[in-house]
Parts: sequence; structure tokens; C-alpha cells
Amino acid sequence: MQIIAHRGASGEFPENTLLAIKHAIQQEADAIEIDVFAVDEQLVVIHDHHLERTTNGRGSIYQYSLDQLQQLDAGLGQSIPTLWQVLTLIQPSNLWLNIELKGANTVQPLIRLLKQAELELNFNCNRLLVSSFNHHLLTELAQFRPDIKLGALTANLPLGYAAFASEFNAYALHCDISFIDQAFVADAKARNLKVYVYTVDKIDDIKRMKQYGVDGIFTNYPARSRQRVI
Repeated sequence: MQIIAHRGASGEFPENTLLAIKHAIQQEADAIEIDVFAVDEQLVVIHDHHLERTTNGRGSIYQYSLDQLQQLDAGLGQSIPTLWQVLTLIQPSNLWLNIELKGANTVQPLIRLLKQAELELNFNCNRLLVSSFNHHLLTELAQFRPDIKLGALTANLPLGYAAFASEFNAYALHCDISFIDQAFVADAKARNLKVYVYTVDKIDDIKRMKQYGVDGIFTNYPARSRQRVI
């Protein structure tokens, strides 16, 4: 069962910052999960479009330019990183990256950035999984980059179980720990979908996910959760 660092090692360091990602790499996470919005046609790594929870800014990211956003403090003196900075940081490692598309108009900037990363960083997009609750964004991405693996996010237990993920040829199903059950996992596996569950930090939940046979868990504490999986 893989350990996916949820917004980096966010239980110990400011979420979605380069510091949290660096520590997740040091803690030997199998993957990093981050969230992106588009500002000035660039992708910035932040979970909320309102700034108050994770930075010293106020209001929406859409009220700021990219330069202004990067002047804010995202915790412990960290700035809001760009996706390019994250790709550059993780490139020497062997882990894979899950990019969650949070905002509208994120697909085309992502396509441009991945092309640049492939050319300039020799980035291997096989190490990439792109997910979203907005499945329209995923189908748009698939039209332009059918090689990119897609993760179908859900925060409920659909009547058709994992059927919705098969509709757009998703690679993985990303499920809320509050709703996942053995039947949901079994249906996803029957459809050849990977199953990743968020957010899993408690030891009883970790044990239950292992019993269900899920492929990975999103956790805020990669090192601690790794010890509990063993």
C-alpha cells in the first residue's frame, strides 16, 4: 500500500509548500499530492482560492497577480510555489506526483507546462497522475494528452460505485475515507482501477484500508503512516 504525502508532509509543515514537499521526499513517501489553480495563466500550488487559511493574505487568489501571490507568507516564511518549482524540486527523485486540478482554466496551462518540463527537465509524464472533482477538466485533458493518467475524485458513494470513473477511462479512483467500503473497492478493482483513499492518518483507518486492499492512502504524516502500514 503506497504512501502519498497529502499536500506534502502537511501534518508537520505548511501544506503545499516546497518545505512540506522536501520533507515528504526525505520521509520516503511514494508520491506527493498537490493542488493547483491558474493565475496569470500559470499554475500555483494552493488548496483554497481564498487565502486566509494557509497564508497571511486576504481575499481570493484571483484578486492578485502571480508576483503578488508569491510575496505572501504561506507559513514558516514559505511562499506559494508554482507547479514549475515543484516539478523542478521532485525531478531527481523516483516518486510520482498527483496534481489535483482545483480551479477552472487549469488544463491548458498544465498542457503547456508539461511540454516545457519534458523538454527542459526531461520530466517523465509517466510519473504523473492528474485528478479532479471536476471531471469535465479531466475529459478535456484527455483530449489533448491521452497519455496522462487520470484520477477520478469523489466525496460520496455513488449508486453505480466506480462506474463513473470508467466513463472517461480513469486510471484511478480517489475516495473519501468517510465513504469507502469493501464493495466500492471490489467494484473499482473489477474495473481495473487503482484505489487511493484520502485522508488517512489514524491507525485504525490505515489498518482498515490495508484490509480492503487499496493501492494507496493520502496522509498528512508520511513517515508515521509508513511505520503503521508495516
